[in-house]
Amino acid sequence: MRKLIGLGIVGLLLAGCCPFTRVCPIHEQTTRGKLRHVVLFKFKADAKPEQIKAVEDGFRALPAKVGGVRYFEWGTDVSPEKLSDGFTHCFLVTFDTAAARDAYLPHPAHKAFVETLKPILDKVLVVDYVARK
Repeated sequence: MRKLIGLGIVGLLLAGCCPFTRVCPIHEQTTRGKLRHVVLFKFKADAKPEQIKAVEDGFRALPAKVGGVRYFEWGTDVSPEKLSDGFTHCFLVTFDTAAARDAYLPHPAHKAFVETLKPILDKVLVVDYVARK
């Protein structure tokens, strides 16, 4: 009886805390957190301020053009640690599901934004994760 109860508890824990949330469609709907899409930019040294401003404005306009974005925020590096490795801009896009993110990436508005970014982009870092509490 103890084994049965123990197995039941383990099963409940696993069902609510799948480590493969990003790739497991069965558990996608049961995750507590939203999918976060973190994008960091490092611009070329010769990028002009007006070009960088156009990238900021273009990224800020994407949530209104592409459905599925739950929350959006952005900012520039202000860390006193000086560990940014030249990345100056961070954009956080929150989606309800991986499917919403997957529809956002190939969307024509997103692709057009990327084309305006390319000429001044030195490096990009993208990390997607499911928010956990």
